[in-house]
Amino acid sequence: MTALLTTTDLAMRFPGRHGLTDLLRGIPRPVVRALDGVSLDVRPGETLGIVGESGCGKSTLARCLVGLHRPNAGAVRYQGTDIATLRGSARQAFHRQVQMVFQDPYGSLNPLMSVGASLAEALAVHRIVPPADIPRRVQDLLDRVHLPATAANRYPHEFSGGQRQRIGIARALAVEPKIIVADEPVSALDVSVQAQIVNLLQELQTSLGLTLVFITHDLRLVRHLTHRVAVMYLGRIVELGPTEDVFASARHPYTQALLRAVPRLVPGQRSRDVAVRGELPSPLAPPPGCAFHPRCQRAEPDCAATVPALALREGHWPVACLQADRAIAHSSTIATSTPSV
Repeated sequence: MTALLTTTDLAMRFPGRHGLTDLLRGIPRPVVRALDGVSLDVRPGETLGIVGESGCGKSTLARCLVGLHRPNAGAVRYQGTDIATLRGSARQAFHRQVQMVFQDPYGSLNPLMSVGASLAEALAVHRIVPPADIPRRVQDLLDRVHLPATAANRYPHEFSGGQRQRIGIARALAVEPKIIVADEPVSALDVSVQAQIVNLLQELQTSLGLTLVFITHDLRLVRHLTHRVAVMYLGRIVELGPTEDVFASARHPYTQALLRAVPRLVPGQRSRDVAVRGELPSPLAPPPGCAFHPRCQRAEPDCAATVPALALREGHWPVACLQADRAIAHSSTIATSTPSV
């Protein structure tokens, strides 16, 4: 299947804090490595989940996908075209077709504009419908996200968090996108409201044929909503595969640790596992070799010297782990050396 959106060796750096003393001593400004060689593809009609601890680069990747950040290296391609080369009407068309839903809907809505005015502005700027049809289209958008028609005359502060997230989704839908990148869209909401928003996204995907990139730290939502999952650690993707397969037999130690820590809905039983032991290293000074090796119970000496590539081997989904590669090779050796019965 031809990918709709792809990234190739994507790298994103941000300047770190630089105090006056460091400046006077001539110490170079530190650099935060937010993304470090991210390659993935987003396929038409799928929901791709991106998971990992806070600080792993998920939100930076989301902003690169929609063109809000320009990467320092690598490329983001939409339908085969590097979005960095887009200018004028071509770039406007890209922004129309790839929309983002933010974690904080209130922060992304103009508090001085009514909901109807915010939706009408998007419709007018991108000339989605003739001016005379804009009021009707606004009502259609509100109905699609299950908000009453009276919402058009109200302001963002008059709505609950879940309702504001519906408004954010309606605004993204206004320009008729092909892809929606949702960055932690339910993390600030109550559990019952989270379910409503997730169900709404699934409903919209089915009815409109949308492609979704769903970014979250909640693995339960990932299993419920996504077709494939990419696991990020310190700016890199360490495992990428079909959601059910990864949940059934994750190969990377980091993914395995995250799955062990998922709360179990069994009365009287509580999970005693922590997501990952130790703290996430600073992106200002990531560890050499495999970035996960200081926290990995399976690490070997060469894990500190070799950066494992995310590559497909032996018919398995891609994983960036030297020990996983050895396990596959060992299994293959046993399979070929065992006589048939």
